[in-house]
Amino acid sequence: MSVNTDRYQTAAARYFEAWNATEPEALGEAVAEAWAPEGGYTDPLADVSGHAQITAVIAAAHEQFPGFVFRPLGAVDGHHDTARFGWELVNEADGSAPVAGFDVVTLSEDGRILRVLGFLDRVPAGA
Repeated sequence: MSVNTDRYQTAAARYFEAWNATEPEALGEAVAEAWAPEGGYTDPLADVSGHAQITAVIAAAHEQFPGFVFRPLGAVDGHHDTARFGWELVNEADGSAPVAGFDVVTLSEDGRILRVLGFLDRVPAGA
């Protein structure tokens, strides 16, 4: 495995750790580990920047989907300072995955996320 592949895998793993953190302190720490201070997150439902706003978006997702976890779908792929990966939001109780998407991330020199561009491929009606 190349150094760059490791870099993309590490960034994606930190990203999922942040999205799966539910306790406020752990969530804040995970966001700071995954995102650069000036980092941002954009998807069809949100366009935010900075650790506090990213943390708020993740907390809101947990409020809307309690008992769900984000899991990767497929491999992480990347080149230069950009990586992409699929994901799904899985109900831990029954294994259903009503939400799925695909994210493209740009990484800083230290491997933390500068920008996420998120795409929603599957969303339940009314979500």
